[in-house]
Amino acid sequence: MILSCQNIEKSFVTGEVIRHASFFIEEHEKAALIGVNGAGKSTLLKIITGEMRADSGQVTLARGMTLGYLAQQQDVDGDLSIYETVLAAKQDILDMERRLRQLESQMKKASGTELESLMDSYTRLTHTFELNNGYACQSEVTGVLKGLGFPEEDFSKPLSTLSGGQKTRVALGRLLLTKPDLLLLDEPTNHLDMQSIAWLETYLVNYGGAVLIVSHDRYFLDKVVTKVIELENGTATVFQGNYTDYSQKKAVIRRAAYHAWLNQQQEIRHQEEVIARLKSFNREKSIKRAESREKMLDKMEVLEKPQELRADMHLHLTPRVQSGRDVLSVRELSKSFGSHHLFAEQSFEIRRGERVAVIGNNGTGKTTLLKIITGLEPADSGSFSLGSRVQIGYYDQEHQVLHPEKTAFEEISDAYPAMTNTEIRNLLAAFLFTGDEVFKQVKNLSGGEQGRLSLAKLMLSEANFLILDEPTNHLDITSKEILEEALQEYTGTVLYVSHDRYFINQTATRILDLCNGTFVNYIGNYDYYLEKREALTLAYAPEKESEAVSEAPASSAQQDWKAQKEEQARKRKAENALKKAEARIAKLEQRDREIDEEFSRPETGTDLPRCQELSREKAEIAEALEKLYEEWEELAESAGQ
Repeated sequence: MILSCQNIEKSFVTGEVIRHASFFIEEHEKAALIGVNGAGKSTLLKIITGEMRADSGQVTLARGMTLGYLAQQQDVDGDLSIYETVLAAKQDILDMERRLRQLESQMKKASGTELESLMDSYTRLTHTFELNNGYACQSEVTGVLKGLGFPEEDFSKPLSTLSGGQKTRVALGRLLLTKPDLLLLDEPTNHLDMQSIAWLETYLVNYGGAVLIVSHDRYFLDKVVTKVIELENGTATVFQGNYTDYSQKKAVIRRAAYHAWLNQQQEIRHQEEVIARLKSFNREKSIKRAESREKMLDKMEVLEKPQELRADMHLHLTPRVQSGRDVLSVRELSKSFGSHHLFAEQSFEIRRGERVAVIGNNGTGKTTLLKIITGLEPADSGSFSLGSRVQIGYYDQEHQVLHPEKTAFEEISDAYPAMTNTEIRNLLAAFLFTGDEVFKQVKNLSGGEQGRLSLAKLMLSEANFLILDEPTNHLDITSKEILEEALQEYTGTVLYVSHDRYFINQTATRILDLCNGTFVNYIGNYDYYLEKREALTLAYAPEKESEAVSEAPASSAQQDWKAQKEEQARKRKAENALKKAEARIAKLEQRDREIDEEFSRPETGTDLPRCQELSREKAEIAEALEKLYEEWEELAESAGQ
């Protein structure tokens, strides 16, 4: 056992957050700490690290074990570059290497017993250096930085020029390279794109130490953890398995607890009715029996009502009118920012009822695409058109559709003046804004609260085409599940950007992957995308070796999903024909060599009829090969070889 938490309790002015929380982490174990926003997850991590004191209880870290902590917000700054900052995690290796160079220099000038002593020190230090993988130190740093999404050209950037998300990635890279015995990670995937998250999954699964993760990324938790610690109503409950295992077990436990509570409530009501009836008889014997039952009720340990899955937060998205079959048509769309080219001459269509997820690495232009379609950003060239009766509802990850000076109440009342105060309060209560919270200004709301307010406005819009930019950011798992259910039941059309793979898997009917400046179409959810990614990326968005030899952008026909299928079939046909042509060429060339060998034999030279026959065959082969060579060139070009 590497970590033990026993009866941890913590309260703030606003109330009790953690009570009687107990659990332990074994060496090499990968565990998740989950719970709704405000359940006390980050507070518990700070108590474990000693950054915050518990009111009572005990945290014990095994003797000699090291602990590393990644908080959600990082205070990483200075004049050092990204590479220098992360390399500093290997300072002990760097010091050893520096000492080795010093010893090498001293050995050149030493002799006798001094040289023997230096050589002995050098041998021991070299052995330690090798054990600590010193020779691979710099390549390890480079691998981690690339894995976390930093291209090599960014390695020299100073920390002072980085965004908050980039600083968090730098801090994560530095922490991973220190390799503590226990890693505490608070939302490590928040600022990572899908490729970097997949890299981190693999890294943590193979990590030699133990890991305790706070995350709302269910796909990530499924891949990494083997134990889930749930914080609910201040108490910690441990479940073995990954997130899916936890979810299934929790559903069974929740149903059983609810039925137990319901049965007890029925029993209490029954006893109270019997007591009241006995007392109404006004007989001494009946009154004594009533008092006996009252004592029994007083001794009963009353069960708490199980916390429901946000039954008070309802999300019903209902279009006012049905759109036409064709919802969005994008034609030859291009966008660049200076020398940074996002995409060029891209075309695709979206039809009624589709739920299309746009995915891709950070900075590829996903949010820019949504802003172009909503009119917030102009395209460089190309066009798009909306179908008949299409009404857009837009959810912005930066919540620019909200006014920072307005209150939550004013956001709704100003946008929908026909609503009564009671209706507005009921709506906000459904999105967990109660009491005086409805009068908090938008600028004072947390990211999650702003997200819920934006969703509340979106629900009222009655749009039939929802455009959502990272809708699950800042939402806890329960809120994500509510949104997933709402989108699954929604009869309109959805286009959204998300890095949440579990959310995509649950909601998407189609995926557009923005890869190498090209939108590659996948007709399925995230699991389907993973299955087909390698083949379709190679076919439609191969990585360009250089600007000088880069191919022209894919045509609009390629980007239509039906055209893609036809193109794939055409390429397969061309590849098969190419193989057959190569086989025929090989066969004729082999026969041509055999004829040359036969000509070289003495007996053939004296056989005139045979020479004439071979000459005719050789001429026929030459003519056939000439045609086949031309055919091969055409097929090779058609097959993209």
